[in-house]
Amino acid sequence: MGEKSKSKGWCGWFIAIIVLAVVVLAVVYTVKSRMKKSGEADGSGPVPGPPGAIDKKYADALKLSLQFFDIQKSGKLVNNKIPWRGDSGLKDGSEADLDLSKGLYDAGDHIKFGFPMAFTATVLSWSILEYGDQMDAVNQLDPAKDSLRWTTDYLIKAHPSDNVLYIQVGDPKLDHPCWERPEDMKEKRPLTKIDVDTPGTEVAAETAAAMASASLVFKDSDPQYSATLLKHAKQLFDFADTKRGSYSVNIPAVQKFYNSTGYGDELLWAASWLYHATEDKTYLDYVSKHGNEFASFGNPTWFSWDNKLAGTQVLLSRLLFFKKDLAGSKGLGSYRDTAKAVMCGLLPKSPTATASRTNGGLVWVSEWNSMQQSVSSAFLASLFSDYMLTSRIHKISCDGKIFKATELRDFAKSQADYMLGKNPLGTSFVVGYGDKYPEFVHHRGASIPTDATTGCLDGFKWFNSTKPNPNIAYGALVGGPFFNETFTDSRENPMQNEPTTYNNALLVGLLSSLVTTSSALQSLK
Repeated sequence: MGEKSKSKGWCGWFIAIIVLAVVVLAVVYTVKSRMKKSGEADGSGPVPGPPGAIDKKYADALKLSLQFFDIQKSGKLVNNKIPWRGDSGLKDGSEADLDLSKGLYDAGDHIKFGFPMAFTATVLSWSILEYGDQMDAVNQLDPAKDSLRWTTDYLIKAHPSDNVLYIQVGDPKLDHPCWERPEDMKEKRPLTKIDVDTPGTEVAAETAAAMASASLVFKDSDPQYSATLLKHAKQLFDFADTKRGSYSVNIPAVQKFYNSTGYGDELLWAASWLYHATEDKTYLDYVSKHGNEFASFGNPTWFSWDNKLAGTQVLLSRLLFFKKDLAGSKGLGSYRDTAKAVMCGLLPKSPTATASRTNGGLVWVSEWNSMQQSVSSAFLASLFSDYMLTSRIHKISCDGKIFKATELRDFAKSQADYMLGKNPLGTSFVVGYGDKYPEFVHHRGASIPTDATTGCLDGFKWFNSTKPNPNIAYGALVGGPFFNETFTDSRENPMQNEPTTYNNALLVGLLSSLVTTSSALQSLK
């Protein structure tokens, strides 16, 4: 009798457990089915969360790409990580009683061009703000912030008063005939500035954008520094807007190197960043008021140091993705619609896909520095995809054809992979990455041994050397291939084989978005 009762009790518990398990499995199946249906039907995939598994390929490339900024630093180097670099440009700014020793050399020469340097800082800031958690997951956030601060320290000192901004250190006519290490420079380093009498709206506005975006980066870690940056940003924007004039018209000498095609895009770009930094509606009203004048609505453009429209359109789109109270804001819809048109142009199977891409799939626009448009387009595609995924916007329509949000990320990966060696040439365009990469990079410091003593002209023996550069410019993204996917690895080929800081800033943003599972913050504040 007792044995029989125990048996019944055991059977009852067993049945109860089976029923519970069936119920749990049914619930899990239902939830998964709904998630799958929701995600796959719309193409959104799961909404990303905190950083997940690390993709070693992109993590390694990100670490390298950030090293290039250390290579480009001017001034008294602190915690120098590059054995073949030393102090340089220590007297820069002295003719105006300023310390302009910091900052970055823009490319393979030793001029400090303020316009592209400020753009470099803005893009670095944007990358850190959007993908700082991903950078941190692979221990690259501190190096990124260090390079940004090295640049903004310079920009602060280059703006000694409200309506004065020093926009260049060095003269290409004196610098470019020489081939020497920056540590050995003995040429004069004259200064170029903009002021009330010689305005330069585009460079003043771009520097305002750099200051405003960087103020957000340092807001928590160094509030006082952040406040200083924001003060400069506001002053520079007011200067740019109230004293309008093209810097490359007013200073013709800059036209050969960083000629501007207009300043309207920089005004919108700077106002957009100032709104994000302050939430002062005045700046939002500015982009709404001047959109028809400057934004070229409905006409997709390429994002670059010269043209900020596509970047502005994507940046303002994030407001409509994440701030529902702005849904009715006049003008913002036109920015997002044009950002969508930019994205549709990048998707390879879109009805409006750009034909400006190589057979290997690389977006290609210009013979000179061809990678700039590919890396900038990929960076913007990653951002827009993450805005969509995070806000549960599951699809994008391109002339009636529907694409998944994840397809934009796939496009971004395709461009990154091409740069890292997945291309018809089988070569990486990021120096130091992979088994095959450029060895004769057009870069003075990399091409001359550290123990060589050279002057302005005798350094050309290293320029003409048939041996690879003795110093590796780790992380440098070179200019890139021609449309027919040919590439000549030669110091005599700056068109294809010279790296730039602004390309690398975009590369940092792109790789940071891909290094692990990606998402977007709903606010940059």
